[in-house]
Amino acid sequence: MNFKSITIFLLIVALVGFISYSAIFGVNLGKYEITPAKENMKLGLDLEGGVFVVLEAQTDAQGVELEKKMEQAKAIIRQRVDGLGVAEPNIVLEGKKRIRVELPGVKNAQDAIDIIGKTAQLQFIDPKGNVVVTGKNIKRSEVTYQLNREKGREEPVVALEFDKEGTQKFAEATRELIKNAAAKDRIIYIVLDDEVISSPVVSSAITDGKAVITGSFAVEKASKLATLIRAGALPVEMKEIQTSVIGPTLGLASLDKSIYAAKIGLILIFLFMLIYYRIPGLIADLGLTIYILLVLGAMIYLDATLTLPGIAGLILSIGMAVDANVVIFERIKEEIRAGKTLRAAVDSGFKRALRTVIDANVTTFIAGIVLFKFGTGPIKGFAVTLLIGLVASMITAVFITKYLLKLTIKMNITKNTKLYGA
Repeated sequence: MNFKSITIFLLIVALVGFISYSAIFGVNLGKYEITPAKENMKLGLDLEGGVFVVLEAQTDAQGVELEKKMEQAKAIIRQRVDGLGVAEPNIVLEGKKRIRVELPGVKNAQDAIDIIGKTAQLQFIDPKGNVVVTGKNIKRSEVTYQLNREKGREEPVVALEFDKEGTQKFAEATRELIKNAAAKDRIIYIVLDDEVISSPVVSSAITDGKAVITGSFAVEKASKLATLIRAGALPVEMKEIQTSVIGPTLGLASLDKSIYAAKIGLILIFLFMLIYYRIPGLIADLGLTIYILLVLGAMIYLDATLTLPGIAGLILSIGMAVDANVVIFERIKEEIRAGKTLRAAVDSGFKRALRTVIDANVTTFIAGIVLFKFGTGPIKGFAVTLLIGLVASMITAVFITKYLLKLTIKMNITKNTKLYGA
């Protein structure tokens, strides 16, 4: 027996076992703590819960003009979503006229949908019906607090700051309005989507470009109004054509069931490989464990989002990894039956199987790239895990499994070819 090879093999097994345990349960090493992989994984909408909505542009524009409007609409919607405080939203164009918005973790779905698709038109109108400034002249819009002298307490208000053009127009309008004696003739109506949301009376000329909208707002209402004003109007009317709300309980239940199914599948695969291929099967099980650790580590490092279709992609790539091992081990068995030594059979078997394994993985990898490039939402999630899985599969099948199998032969524990599946 070669004790050096045995020691290296046992160290590898111990290291893989420790990392596997840490990934499943987490480890606390004094001031160092390794949290379970599940807690570090970014979950998609279907696992974390939330809402997604598909909006379609109502316009006859075509070509470059349509592309420009859709890009503007996407940017404005993103700004509105950011105003909602949603972490890691996914906003993508679907086709030429549609925008898909995914908001993981959102609790009040209808409020989110309303604020995303609203074609807000903000106007400041004088008593004669003349538009003084519009939303495009707004440079800053935020919630702040101002003392309400009648109620004797501070209330949330929306503070505005105009751009250069807006400052000039607002100054001219307020200078004219303060000349009127009656209060009703000094009102500036603040109108949002044809609805008067505030009607302050001008008491002095506002020449510094800063104004405040009051209206006994609750904090949430003031925040929503500030977000709408800040984001401005969509360049085209957007119609909601599909909406789905996924509760967090349903998402977590789906994740738990997926993990449970994966455990059963992996146990069955491990047992089959061990029983049918024996020592190579044991090496394959060790290689598959390393493969799973590589995939999970890559997804966490790349901050990739795990979705239900992504889990399907992961399972498919596990199948590809097992298939690669089966092809390699069958070639090794053929070489052993042809009378070659174990070491020569392993070298020759890997060489003969390599082309088949590479062909299968490359064609699937190309399909994965196409899905990632042109797919959206769940399809893209599937493609991401499939691509990561294929790369990890090639690494484990071509390099790690081969190294471990050669190491096992160097250990010189047995020369019985039946233990190598022959």
